[in-house]
Amino acid sequence: MPFVPIDYETLRVIWWLLLGVLLIGFAITDGFDLGVAALLPFVGKTDLERRQVINTIGATWEGNQVWFILAGGAIFAAWPFVYAVSFSGFYLAMFLVLAAFILRPVGFKYRSKKADPAWRQRWDWALFVGGFVPALVFGVAVGNVLLGAPFRLDGDLRTFYEGSLLGLFSPFTLLTGLLSVTMLVLHGAGWLSLKLEDGPVLDRAMKAGRIAAPLALVLFVAGGLAVAYGGMGYRLASAADPAGPSNPHLTGAVAAAGAWLDNYAAHPWMLLAPALGLLGPVLAFLGISARRHVLVFAGSSLANLGIIATVGLSMFPFILPSSIDPASSLTAWNASSSQGTLFIMLLVTVVLLPIVLVYTAWAYKVMFGRVGEAEVRQNPDFY
Repeated sequence: MPFVPIDYETLRVIWWLLLGVLLIGFAITDGFDLGVAALLPFVGKTDLERRQVINTIGATWEGNQVWFILAGGAIFAAWPFVYAVSFSGFYLAMFLVLAAFILRPVGFKYRSKKADPAWRQRWDWALFVGGFVPALVFGVAVGNVLLGAPFRLDGDLRTFYEGSLLGLFSPFTLLTGLLSVTMLVLHGAGWLSLKLEDGPVLDRAMKAGRIAAPLALVLFVAGGLAVAYGGMGYRLASAADPAGPSNPHLTGAVAAAGAWLDNYAAHPWMLLAPALGLLGPVLAFLGISARRHVLVFAGSSLANLGIIATVGLSMFPFILPSSIDPASSLTAWNASSSQGTLFIMLLVTVVLLPIVLVYTAWAYKVMFGRVGEAEVRQNPDFY
């Protein structure tokens, strides 16, 4: 193997962190697109009002989806075992998400092709589905990851998934799914507070945010209590070699109630993540009450960051545990690509990711501004 100046353990941790960054980036950027779409039929009562809402995300929603593609690509390249198990085992759920995603571009492009109110209303509900369903399914998926996925690996590392689409939905996973919906609806309301001119549409968005913020807080606390007292968690059966070969059979694991709290006892600084998850909805609610629109969006962004980081930090080094064969669980130490592959990918990321971030910031700066009824009527480029 050619000389690699960064040790294997460090590279694995870096790529575990980068995967978290990509997922959080997706939640903060495309998350408000999903939230706005889920709010569309409720905050926009007329066609003009709904066009106002749609055009708050019309200029940026396509670019925001890049974060989702990057996260999928990172899993494929850096964590091939995780990609193989999750994308094949959760195939029907993924198909459901992709079908909902397809409704978004079609809805944006076709809703205004006819002046018929019924035609436009149907596409508006399609956009709602395109926002609500992915938000729900992503949350359900996170709940299943915390519970453990029903897969096992044989002696040749072939994957056998023994679950079903309906099996993904349990009381706990529905709770995490609703938490995902409420935090993204809150985030959508935060984005609308930044992008809409004062008026009835903004007032309805703030009302929705005022409901979503305490709900997100309550559901996050309920989820934490369920994890703490619901018998969830996995531990490594023996000391793992962070620089060892990527072979799940070499790193056994066992189910252990309450194990998802181990990291917080060992590393108290990790408590910052759930603290942000609790603080974010509170700040957003205070921002709504004070009509401080930047505070609303900052609070909803912090909520997304804190809630997602809480899951990742709780589970480390686990990425995808197995509920039917804990010894097949995938971790940061046994499921990565080779040291050379991770290093080459890191070099590419160090060069390209700053370019993506700078271009994204520039695009938002150029296209930023509030959307009002007059602009929707006059601008021929609006949906």
